[in-house]
Amino acid sequence: MGEADALVIQAQGLTKRFEGPGGKTVTAVDGIDLAVRPGQTVALLGGNGAGKTTTISMIVGLLLPTAGTLRVLGRDMTTDRHLALARMNFSSPYVDLPHRLTVRENLTVYGHLYGIRGLRARITAMAADLHLSDLLDRPAGKLSAGQKTRVALAKALLNDPVLLLLDEPTASLDPDTGDWVRGYLEAWRQRTGASIFLASHNMAEVERLCDDVIIMKGGRLHDHGPPAALVARHGRQTLEQVFLDIARAGDEPAVPR
Repeated sequence: MGEADALVIQAQGLTKRFEGPGGKTVTAVDGIDLAVRPGQTVALLGGNGAGKTTTISMIVGLLLPTAGTLRVLGRDMTTDRHLALARMNFSSPYVDLPHRLTVRENLTVYGHLYGIRGLRARITAMAADLHLSDLLDRPAGKLSAGQKTRVALAKALLNDPVLLLLDEPTASLDPDTGDWVRGYLEAWRQRTGASIFLASHNMAEVERLCDDVIIMKGGRLHDHGPPAALVARHGRQTLEQVFLDIARAGDEPAVPR
């Protein structure tokens, strides 16, 4: 097995274009390359309109690339994405579960979608692990922000994913709950050896969790590297300062050649 075969995510020249108003073509993602290796946590950063959401939508199979190649868990996401989707999952605080269904009912629906065997026992175990046991019979619409985040994680981990994609995993959480979620994710990755690909605007969170950082601007790859290396290369003290420098600078890519 070669290095490319072992990559969890591999994109080369990944491009996505949309038809905008008046038939004008809009390029949301413009020929980016990226790689995620087994066991890594990698962050995708960028301001509004940078192309993050479009990139993640292609990785999870919601959008097909216009050009370039994208392989996830060794599968071509243009032709064989159904073979990868069963081994990955996604969580976002911006995607609500049906409010009238209880937590248990929501998890049961998603468990059936993934064809999980022993689903009742799996839900019980996940609920205990994420401190949700007392909430299983509560309607999802009656949960606090922190409780909803833990339920969303339980949903995303039901199928023991090899790749977990996260969109702003601690958005709207108080500092204590956010710290607990980050600690849980760190421990889960170490225990399972899975990979995490996340989008976040919390730079302290990215510095804590991530082995590598990809920064997009204007649909292009602008810079990438481990958090400490990015901070050192830009002569700053924190990743947030690096992000602000890039967001406020001109459009020339800063990727080392």
